[in-house]
Amino acid sequence: MVEEIDHRDFGPALRVANGEVELIVPTGFGPRILHYSFDGEENILGWHPDAAITTELGEWRPYGGHRLWLAPENFPFSYAPDGDPIEYALESDLSVRLTRLSDAAGVQKEIVVTLAPEGTRVTIDNRLTATRDNDPAEFAAWALTIMRPGGEVIVPNEPLRPYSPETLLPVRSMALWSYTDFTDPRWRFEKDHICLRVDENLETQQKFGVLNTQGWAAYNWQDVTFVKRFDYLEGATYPDMNSNTEVYVAGTFVEVETLSPLVKAELGKTIVHREIWELQRAK
Repeated sequence: MVEEIDHRDFGPALRVANGEVELIVPTGFGPRILHYSFDGEENILGWHPDAAITTELGEWRPYGGHRLWLAPENFPFSYAPDGDPIEYALESDLSVRLTRLSDAAGVQKEIVVTLAPEGTRVTIDNRLTATRDNDPAEFAAWALTIMRPGGEVIVPNEPLRPYSPETLLPVRSMALWSYTDFTDPRWRFEKDHICLRVDENLETQQKFGVLNTQGWAAYNWQDVTFVKRFDYLEGATYPDMNSNTEVYVAGTFVEVETLSPLVKAELGKTIVHREIWELQRAK
């Protein structure tokens, strides 16, 4: 079911629900996804209504939830304002298309949200289309999901294999930012995972990126686990030192991010970057 609502925080919006989970997408700005939860329960996505960044293009607000950006990160074009109404269309009784025809970065942004008839599975098609010949010459779709505070991000490591003549070469790259500090207590390194915890008392930024061939990342909050899955394309070149998965935390702000391969930013070129979301009860 898709129904029009007037949300107390988000304004005019669409609610997509199948009796087990619900999503809320705004129509007064975006494209965004601002709510994803088990039916009638707490939102797993974060909401930061007071945050704002002023650029030469105007004021950009993160709002919260899921958004689509242009990568590699560029100031101001990645921060092109999106605070005015968008176009939307119902694709089916469980699917909605959200479209911003063009922005100051010279791209059309479109998110198609499709909820499965049963269960928690949601398909998110993140689409970027170049509406002019762009600078930089290459671009990628960057799907950023702001989570609610109080949890921990989990990114899988590559499968552990013992040293042998078959394991002489590296199996993964990892990108670090100038402010990445591994002595920060929010980090937790396990054999199978890299974990980064959210702590409202630690305002400093932490970020990392990896080439994640396992095709998933997760966020644990209380008894709920949010999982996003995506395709890894062998041989493709990704942004940020070949990263297709990135995590950012600062105080209560946390993002789980995935990226498509880089492509030439020529007029009319469309990128489709698909994510599959699920909610699970933590074991």
